[in-house]
Amino acid sequence: MEEFRRAGSEVVFLNHPIGGTAEDDLLLQIQGVVAEYERTKILERGRRGRRHAARSGLVSAFTTAPFGYRYVPKGLGGGVARFEVVAEEARFVRLMFAWVGLERVSMREVCRRLREAGCLTRRGATNWYASTIRGMLVNTAYIGRAVYGHNHYVSGPPRLRRIRGHPQPPRRPGKRVAVPKEDWIEVPVPALVDPFVFEAVQTQLSENRRHKRESCKGAHWLLQGLTVCRRCGYAYYGKTAPQSDWTTSKAVIGYYRCLGSDGYRFDGAAICDNAPVRSDALEQAVWTRVRALLEQPGRVAAEYQRRLEQGRGGTGEIDDVTQLDRQIASLNRGIGRLIDSYAEGVIDRPEFEPRIAGLRARLSQLRERRAVAAEAADAERELTLIIGRLEEFAIKIRQGLDDLDWSGKREIIRSLVRRVEIDANHVEIVFRVPPTPEPTPYDDALPRETWQHCTVGR
Repeated sequence: MEEFRRAGSEVVFLNHPIGGTAEDDLLLQIQGVVAEYERTKILERGRRGRRHAARSGLVSAFTTAPFGYRYVPKGLGGGVARFEVVAEEARFVRLMFAWVGLERVSMREVCRRLREAGCLTRRGATNWYASTIRGMLVNTAYIGRAVYGHNHYVSGPPRLRRIRGHPQPPRRPGKRVAVPKEDWIEVPVPALVDPFVFEAVQTQLSENRRHKRESCKGAHWLLQGLTVCRRCGYAYYGKTAPQSDWTTSKAVIGYYRCLGSDGYRFDGAAICDNAPVRSDALEQAVWTRVRALLEQPGRVAAEYQRRLEQGRGGTGEIDDVTQLDRQIASLNRGIGRLIDSYAEGVIDRPEFEPRIAGLRARLSQLRERRAVAAEAADAERELTLIIGRLEEFAIKIRQGLDDLDWSGKREIIRSLVRRVEIDANHVEIVFRVPPTPEPTPYDDALPRETWQHCTVGR
């Protein structure tokens, strides 16, 4: 094995050849393990350091400052980090609190007023979001008490669909969990808002939340988190509108609307022209497809059979696990004898290296074939058990689907549907278990031209 030495927080390999041998792979694995270990240690030391600084009342525990402040690091602050008030931003912060706490305006009205006043965000945009405003209105730093450690991040449940522009799942935990208030660490900073105004804002936010919950008649959006625009990649969200402008009826109609078609989210210029979709028609059409899949469990059997054929390499034959185990054991004995011969000087290194590399490559191939064969054997046993209960399953499904409530339908849809892609008058349902490729009749619930089942994206 190649030599390596420790240099600070890095591992430096000496005379490391470029190639694809087993020794190269082992060295790369060692390097990756050491790098991950060092990264974990650095992150833990940074957390401990920031927590100690917060307990000591030092602003250096924070990496950035909220809107209205400027973070001055130690090098520029005479050896002590501090928050410096930005006069123009602080003026708008006080206006936000006054608008909500005294005038009792909504978050969207605050966003509109900031945009009309020409107030720019930290990134230089003129468009403000209601969630950003609310996060600022509950920040106690504006009354002189910046909080460190009010939440932490953990690994959350898998997402219903991938994030736009990020096809791979995130490597770091992304679910924020609140920490009990008794564990918070407060650091004194310059105050911008009067405490009485701050309390008035919190009261108004609580009242808004209560009114919002009272106005909701229950959950509305059966496909929430699953619908996505095929043109711009942004998600569709639920939105209600009055049934008509000339009637006095309070009835509303639900729509799924593309985020990219909202101009106010993109500085007044929409980036997508995809039209909204009636929620009742779309949900009924998707549920009809899902129900058809459940009521015809033969499709599930066909999918299992297809995956089994893939495991067999499309030949219809499956390797014998026992025979592969014997071949692997024989190769291991051959590798051991070859290493002993090299150690005893029977063969030289130029002869040893290509032979040991070939044996290890052959061993890797056999192990991969064994894993595939074992998985295929398990799938075949599982398929045998499933086929025996398909009819019984179908009967139970037909009896239970009619009695399902809204929550039950949503759970079933989320279990079977990966996403629903919308593009003008085409809607494509991407199933986790794809249905058969045979053509299905169009659904008349939605006045669109085609409704397609997607057989990819599993």
